[in-house]
Amino acid sequence: MEQQHSFQIVIANESHLDFATIICDEMANSAKARGTGIAKRTPEYIQEKMREDKAVIAFNQDGIWAGFCYIETWSHGEYVANSGLIVAPAFRKSGLAKAIKKKVFELSRKKYPEAKIFGLTTGLAVMKINSELGYEPVTYSELSQDEAFWAGCKSCVNYEILMSKDRKNCMCTAMLYDPKDHYEPEETKQFFEENVSGLERLLKFKQWKLLKPFLRKEKEGNGGGTHKSFLHFFFNL
Repeated sequence: MEQQHSFQIVIANESHLDFATIICDEMANSAKARGTGIAKRTPEYIQEKMREDKAVIAFNQDGIWAGFCYIETWSHGEYVANSGLIVAPAFRKSGLAKAIKKKVFELSRKKYPEAKIFGLTTGLAVMKINSELGYEPVTYSELSQDEAFWAGCKSCVNYEILMSKDRKNCMCTAMLYDPKDHYEPEETKQFFEENVSGLERLLKFKQWKLLKPFLRKEKEGNGGGTHKSFLHFFFNL
């Protein structure tokens, strides 16, 4: 029988600085186990996020560290990334990852209400969580073009792939929430559920051979309105 857990998820602060090393170690171990690339973080970097109130941290009912995620800003606050999501092995498949993502998403909306929130992921589980929050799959061109952001990918094992594609595609799938132009979470969740098998095939296909980036939005007439076609985005390879 699966063990039930209850968690406390709070905004990290200076009282949590000592957890930075274990968080970084677990991020690296998780990436190694999955065989995927990840931009490396240092304990000092994680501690900086804690001091700036730009991170959330989770503990179980016994006060044991259980998970973490932080906020990064780019392009002078125009873009926000919820990065470094990690759950301790003992607490995976408990719903904690979803709860952490929801908490850091809410924190991002509070601190940067006008910012576009985006993420890069190689995992279907994170894509599902993002979809339930209102994120949409997008092309890399819709992400921040801040050089500092892309420089953060240099420590990833897939960096050469990214650069060979002129930063237009890589192993990760890009997802974005635009507060000024977005579907409701119910709609993005429904899209994910209806296309999950195709998304899974796509992730596997990208591991085999990268093709053209996804297409996302089509501008139509009628007063300059925006019509967003999920299906056009999804099936045009």
